[in-house]
Amino acid sequence: MRYAGRHESADPASSSPEAQDSELFEVAQAWAADDPDPQTREELEAVITAASAGDAAAHDDLVDRMSGLLQFGTAGLRGALGGGPNRMNRSVVIRAAAGLTAYLKNRDENPAAPFVVIGFDARTNSDVFARDTAAVVVAAGGRAAVLPRPLPTPVLAYAIRHLGADAGVMVTASHNPPQDNGYKVYLGDGSQIVSPSDVEIAAEISRIDRTSDVPLAEDGWETLDDEVLESYLSKVVDVVESDSPRDLVVVHTALHGVGSETVARAFEAAGYETPLPVPSQAQPDPAFPTVTFPNPEEPGAMDAALELAEQTNPDVVIANDPDADRCAVAVPGPGGWRMLRGDEVGTLLGAHLLDRGVPEGSVFANSIVSSRMLATVCRAAGVAHEETLTGFKWISRVDGLRFGYEEALGYCVDPARVRDKDGVSAALVVAEIAASLKAEGRSISDRLDDLTVEHGVHATDSFSVRVEDLSLIDSIMAKLRATPLESVAGVAVSRTDDLAEGDGGLPPTEGLRYFLEDDSRVIVRPSGTEPKLKVYLEVVEAVDGAEDLGAARSRAGERLAAIRSDVEAATSL
Repeated sequence: MRYAGRHESADPASSSPEAQDSELFEVAQAWAADDPDPQTREELEAVITAASAGDAAAHDDLVDRMSGLLQFGTAGLRGALGGGPNRMNRSVVIRAAAGLTAYLKNRDENPAAPFVVIGFDARTNSDVFARDTAAVVVAAGGRAAVLPRPLPTPVLAYAIRHLGADAGVMVTASHNPPQDNGYKVYLGDGSQIVSPSDVEIAAEISRIDRTSDVPLAEDGWETLDDEVLESYLSKVVDVVESDSPRDLVVVHTALHGVGSETVARAFEAAGYETPLPVPSQAQPDPAFPTVTFPNPEEPGAMDAALELAEQTNPDVVIANDPDADRCAVAVPGPGGWRMLRGDEVGTLLGAHLLDRGVPEGSVFANSIVSSRMLATVCRAAGVAHEETLTGFKWISRVDGLRFGYEEALGYCVDPARVRDKDGVSAALVVAEIAASLKAEGRSISDRLDDLTVEHGVHATDSFSVRVEDLSLIDSIMAKLRATPLESVAGVAVSRTDDLAEGDGGLPPTEGLRYFLEDDSRVIVRPSGTEPKLKVYLEVVEAVDGAEDLGAARSRAGERLAAIRSDVEAATSL
């Protein structure tokens, strides 16, 4: 059920604006009539009425809502809540659940009655979408189990293998804006879906003509008790050594998400003092009232936590995003509290795990857009390292994985139990590092300095080009391919990888990667979850001993700023 649009009509007679509007209104009315949710049905009908009356803004809104079914990809679904096929709503979720169930039933390795475990966060309608998913699975002859209340994504990821499920669904939009929700799908190995599973599930979804054709059970699914959470908590403490120091004061914010209770209980179970919560952000709230964008990386998101840190003088500040699969860290410094970049935390965690010792055959990994410093540290330690495509759907699949991370604050410190990023277990390992250093009279900043002196400055930066029209991203990528970058900031480009062609030995993905003659690197790629083009920069600067550290960082900063200036110009709209 889709509005074809002006350039897609095969019939020349229907190419007039009047004919297109007639088609638009007809398809929209049909979708509204098929919508099982009175709220989104009435919302869409109101937009249709306004557009029919000549409201230009409503017409544009309706075209966007009807521009196609919200795309099901390797991130599952994610989009704004509302009526219409290009929004997150019960119709779209019911179709997605039916497509997933059909896919599971058609796989040779799965039973005729697939078992799906379902979790949900505290965003608007997350619980509704979870129940709809369970109703679809049960009506199709499968077994469904729903977590008892809003819980972190890592708990759902853990539950899949703990319960022996064939698949898992987490209803969450992670760190997206308040108006969004999403649908994250895992298979029975506990990892997120990748191609070709996403394509095959999408094909099953496309076979559904009407939502009302999908049977829904009125009951029959299982609502789990706290056993899964208790089991997760009993295992997550194993990520820290039993005899490591525990003297530590932590400020923690859940950013209005579902992480407060689980993080507090994990810290208590591991023997640490309960973190000091940021009161205004400790309880789940789908409106996210104190932040514009509930992502620790975004300006302003950490203001309340850092203000509390100024008042309480903790050793470290830890933040989770709303579904608690990411972990952010801030440390005190001469100029006040400083947020660590994801690459700094990734290197810190990786180096710590290497120092503790790893089993033979262990592999450390990070995404292609993350810093190359972890690879350098692993090389010095004689431990294997792999680079993957962006996202934990790829990182978690590395054979022999012991630790993996991505620069967007995602860390997997316990892949044997959670094959995804986990902000709870990562927070515990950060606490172990901070407490151990505190016992030595040192700090996280001191440890990062040590690593930098030994392995060189790996200065990173990133920026995004946000768009309203997704075709603009295609235009920028086409421009970069048509007019290749030959130099950046006065340094020649020594190699260009077209990632869409599989250059660099990775599976094909949209993006370009540039290596400069001075070992700097630039990566340009579309975001997989938001309407923006993302650009990642890195320069490497050698350090001639501890006395050269400050100067080396200054040199790297100057090079990085010059590269950013040139690349911003090259990717401008």
